[in-house]
Amino acid sequence: MSTLTLLVVLLLILVVLLIVGTVVFLVHRRPSLNGPVTAGVATVAALAAVLAVILSAGGSR
Repeated sequence: MSTLTLLVVLLLILVVLLIVGTVVFLVHRRPSLNGPVTAGVATVAALAAVLAVILSAGGSR
């Protein structure tokens, strides 16, 4: 693996952890989001958005 590939993988992992941490924080602070279904849907939607941006940027070559 090249250095660039490792950097991209590391950044992707950091972004995923940031998104999951944000969702956990929001669930903790707002009781209305306390349902596991709401938290799960929010996490999956955020991950899908990040993945879509990455795939669209990678496919522009």
